[in-house]
Order: sequence, then C-alpha cells, then structure tokens
Amino acid sequence: MENALLVGLSRQMALARELDVIANNMANVGTNGFKARSARFNEFIMPVASAESFVARDRPLSYVVDKGTPLDLSQGAISRTGNPLDVALRADNFLVVQTANGERYTRAGSLGINAQGQLVTQSGQAVLGNGGAITFGANESNPRIAADGTVSTDQGDRGKLRLVRFANPRALANEGTNLFSSQAPALPAGPEARVEPGAIEGSNVKAIVEMTRLIEVQRSYQSTANMLAKTDELRGKAIARLADQQA
Repeated sequence: MENALLVGLSRQMALARELDVIANNMANVGTNGFKARSARFNEFIMPVASAESFVARDRPLSYVVDKGTPLDLSQGAISRTGNPLDVALRADNFLVVQTANGERYTRAGSLGINAQGQLVTQSGQAVLGNGGAITFGANESNPRIAADGTVSTDQGDRGKLRLVRFANPRALANEGTNLFSSQAPALPAGPEARVEPGAIEGSNVKAIVEMTRLIEVQRSYQSTANMLAKTDELRGKAIARLADQQA
C-alpha cells in the first residue's frame, strides 16, 4: 500500500513540474522572441536488479523521472513594426548582450538607444557587435540596421550585430528577462546569417495547445489525488480492522 502512495506521489511531482512549465509558457504568450519549453519524463522501474533475483510474487514498480524541459526553437510569427532598430531573427541565431553576469543571449529583437548612446534591448542590456558594444554619437541621426546586421547612421557604419548559434541550443538555460545562458561556447552564426529589419519575432507559444495541456494536467493531478485519498482511506480501515482482530 505504501508503494501505491509512493508511485502516486511520483506522478504528482511530475505533473506539478509540467504545470509550472505550462504556466510559464502561458505567461509569455505576448513576449517578443520567447521560446516555449515542454516537460519530458521517463519511466523508472524499481527494483532495478535482474528479475531472476526475486521470487515470482515481486512486481516491478513504475515511477516517473523528470528528464528536463527542452527548448522549442520553432520560429515565432514575424510582424512588421516600422522601427529601423527592430530586428527579427530567423533560423537558430541569437543576439549577444552584455549583463552584470557576463554575456547572455536573446531572440528579443526590439531594440533602442539608451541615454549613453548604446544600442540596447527593452530590458536595458547593451547589444554587442563584433567589436563590442554599439554606440552612437549625440549628433548622429537616422540609425538603422541592415539585413546583414550592419548598424549605421547618417555618418556611416557603427558596427555589426554579433549573431551566434549553438551546437545544442536545446540545452540553453533561461535566466529571466528573456535571456539565455549556455555552458557550451557560442559559435559564430557565419557571414550568411541574416536578420529582418523593421520587424520583430513574436512568441512561439501556441496558446490553444497550452490551454489543452493545462486542462489535461489538472485532470490527471486531481485523478491521482483521488486515488491517493482512497488508498489512504483503505489503509486506515485495514489498520482499524487489524486492531479489532487483535483485541
């Protein structure tokens, strides 16, 4: 009976984890450049020893093991903004930004210029070019970004966006404010990499799919909770009956 409770608890922990992932996806339906995640689980059989080591009445128990939340890198919808500093990224490329914790990566291409004349994201992180932070002089006008990532003004080029990719982009870790970090080094996107100026990439979260998943997870969680409650009730009755027999 304790096994049933442990298996049920294993299932509830997995469902709670999946619920967190769905909630985060839903919260970022309108976040530019956001990439959804999905929960992945494996079956873990106990006992793990060979079957010959146990008598026939022993049965394997199936638990749930969290195998991570891989990143969905499918393209989000691209919409025109008319802002010459906005860029929509395609394929698996990322912008590089400077943060207090070092370089981080983002797909959020809604850019602007801060009070110091630096090209920055909406969250205020400096966008890095091939030669470092991209800055503009006080007297420069008509800033724009070309399809190859070149940033220029009426007074000439000011740098080129540093675009990178990763050998295993699904292993990127979220760090908040739509930023990612990576244990593996970033790779240059290459001279063929392109951006779409005057546009932004929207979130790739599919709201209807996520809502369907949410309903399924809630129902599964409630079903497991009911099973655990009935198992606990059955155990209580068994203990009470055993006490009556001993009396």
